[in-house]
Amino acid sequence: MKFVKGALLFFVFPAVMLGIGFFAGIKAVEFFYPGRVQQQTETPEFYPETIEEQQPLETDFDMDTQRADVMQESVPQDAGMEETSEEAYVSSGIQEAASSGETLCVDTEYVLEETDIINHTVVETSWKLPDKYVGMNREQFLAAMESYEAFPPLSEMERGFVGLEVLSFSRERVVVQMNYQYLQPGSCFYLAVQNNEVVVYLEDMETIYINTGIKLDSLPEALQLEIIQMMWVEDEESLYDFLETYSS
Repeated sequence: MKFVKGALLFFVFPAVMLGIGFFAGIKAVEFFYPGRVQQQTETPEFYPETIEEQQPLETDFDMDTQRADVMQESVPQDAGMEETSEEAYVSSGIQEAASSGETLCVDTEYVLEETDIINHTVVETSWKLPDKYVGMNREQFLAAMESYEAFPPLSEMERGFVGLEVLSFSRERVVVQMNYQYLQPGSCFYLAVQNNEVVVYLEDMETIYINTGIKLDSLPEALQLEIIQMMWVEDEESLYDFLETYSS
């Protein structure tokens, strides 16, 4: 009996001490390294989820495919933008060319070619551009000439005006051909007065041949009375003698 108790004490006591030491070692590790034991015990539970989160990494093939898609999508957009930019540039160029058309200015030479359509003679004169034409472009000037041709001044009609034509147009020089069918003088003339100025009528006593520009009150009184009553002039030579004598 003493032998059995001694054997039990010999085996049980070391086992108990070993268990106590192992338990004490675990507690010591928990006390000094609390996070380490928790990490070792919790890691197996969350490890599969951690691996799953790391799985959707892009492969090289996927990366190349996405780059190709991005490049393919960007090319048409860039090309479209470049084409739009080019069209805008061309459009702006057309507008600029249209807005920069030539216009008449105060220094533009205004040339009139007075043409006798019966005798086919031309008298060219150069004038200062009338103020009403300054700033006009070609279309505006042509419209103004058409209006002038449709409604010519009375003085032009008296000269035998029948029409006109714009021969050239530029900022430096504009040329207008004025066509006349000049009245042919008869065998005699009449001197009369209009607005205190002496005018010359043809033998029909209705058609004005010349506006002399001579003021009636600048003539001798006796001559004034004759002109008021329509003074008869026998021929062209006598008429020009009168004009040379009393013209200023």
